Amino acid sequence: MAEKPKILIVEDEVAIRVGLIDVFVFHGFEVDSTENGEEGLRKALSGLYDMILLDVMLPGMNGFDICAAIRQQDRHQPVIMLTAKSNDEDIVQGLTLGADDYVAKPFSVSQLVLRVQAVLRRAGIGELQQRQIALQNGLLVDTENLNIVESDVVFTRREMDVLQYLFRQSDRPVSREELLVKVWGYASDMEIETRTVDIHIAKLRRKIEKDVANPDTIITVRGAGYRLLVKAE
Repeated sequence: MAEKPKILIVEDEVAIRVGLIDVFVFHGFEVDSTENGEEGLRKALSGLYDMILLDVMLPGMNGFDICAAIRQQDRHQPVIMLTAKSNDEDIVQGLTLGADDYVAKPFSVSQLVLRVQAVLRRAGIGELQQRQIALQNGLLVDTENLNIVESDVVFTRREMDVLQYLFRQSDRPVSREELLVKVWGYASDMEIETRTVDIHIAKLRRKIEKDVANPDTIITVRGAGYRLLVKAE
């Protein structure tokens, strides 16, 4: 019998926490939970969970700080943030800290389950990964250490997933929908309203473009998506 995926829910609203526990148990997860931020961080850093479902507004320690602390220790721990703050600034903050995805309250429970399952499926991405990526602008990306060689620029694991997929498809533009399916693991028939792809592209551009306002490495192909320009071999 396959081992059940184990999820940690850090949520202080009792009704939401209890409801999420019931939903994920029903869908075959082993569930642990806490309502306190500091306790959530302690549990999250134990390395016992396949997924951390993390509310932003928590007593003791907020979700942003918890996510940052998790990423300092483990760049690969899957984290989805639950937030009542749906403006771009708060979303960007969560994703910049390394969250794999965000879900704004109020949310569809069925869609949340699908997003959790999608993030967990991401482990199959990039089995044939390039050790280094040479970009057209001269930068060399180290895909294993998640950084730009000979610089202090570092990437989140999800940013690297996006960059690697664009690299493997560098002969053509890649649509937002394709990135959601191939990188985030969403089913192709899912109706997802999310700006996650655009936000990740914007973050990548800030790290690799010499002129963010006029990108020449990750370019936008009107009506088709994004294309990564790499150094010719």
